[in-house]
Amino acid sequence: MKKIINWIAGLFKDERGVPSSKRFIGIIAGISLCVVLFISSLTHGKDEPSAVLVDAVALLAFSCLGLASVDKIWGKRNSNNNGSTE
Repeated sequence: MKKIINWIAGLFKDERGVPSSKRFIGIIAGISLCVVLFISSLTHGKDEPSAVLVDAVALLAFSCLGLASVDKIWGKRNSNNNGSTE
């Protein structure tokens, strides 16, 4: 059980081990979007969410997770540059 909790906690940390708000918001937005769309499919369109709201939450999730990935790539590049100048 402890391994699972550590793995989930690791999802929200960046490559340096610091908690990342972009990852947290991206994962929570993605999970909430999946839950809402699943519930909407079970109700057969009776309680259908607004298409604009679904698009906005999807864009938020994709952009937050994408920015976390860009930070990971640029962070490695910057640390390599800093290490080679010293």
